[in-house]
Amino acid sequence: MFKRVLACLVLAALPGLASAQAVPSNDQVVVPQVDRRDVKRPRLPSNDFEIGLFTGTYATQNFGSSAVTGVRLGYHVTEDVFVEAAYGQTKVSDELFRQVFAAGIFPTPSQKLTYYNVSAGYNLLPGEIFIGRNIAKASSFYVIGGVGSTKFVDKTEQTFNVGFGMRVLFNDWFAVQFDVRDHIFSQDLLGKRQSTQNPEITLGLTVLF
Repeated sequence: MFKRVLACLVLAALPGLASAQAVPSNDQVVVPQVDRRDVKRPRLPSNDFEIGLFTGTYATQNFGSSAVTGVRLGYHVTEDVFVEAAYGQTKVSDELFRQVFAAGIFPTPSQKLTYYNVSAGYNLLPGEIFIGRNIAKASSFYVIGGVGSTKFVDKTEQTFNVGFGMRVLFNDWFAVQFDVRDHIFSQDLLGKRQSTQNPEITLGLTVLF
């Protein structure tokens, strides 16, 4: 009788022993010794800001064209949208009027015209421009418009500007810009207040940072 009970106990314990042997051990035999090291993330320049100089021709309505120079500061909000602040100056002559009226229109034969504006632009046609057969540079055609102020013959007038331009990037920090703008403001130098159209054509060099 005792032998039968012992045999039953042995048979009942066998499945538990088998399952215990089948469970793998979670103990890690080899612990790797890996030294931690500090990794500095590269700081890539975004080149969202730009500053540049420009020169060209400014045509003052009723008074002819003259050379204009100025400076621009811009910020690229996205790949397509950018904002820009500009300051420019030129000298305007009333020499043609002095041939008819001895006193002329201005207090002196030439007067300084200065302007500043804040504008927003949108890149319409980003792409590439080819220089020869083997050189291609990134470029974009954009439209731009904004508001500012013009000081001319001791009077300051609110000014709107609209236009278009093209930007050619020679590398990631240098670009050339060609712009055509129309500066619209009112003046009464000829005895009647009227809205004047004053087109400007400029070429500029820009540094991005």
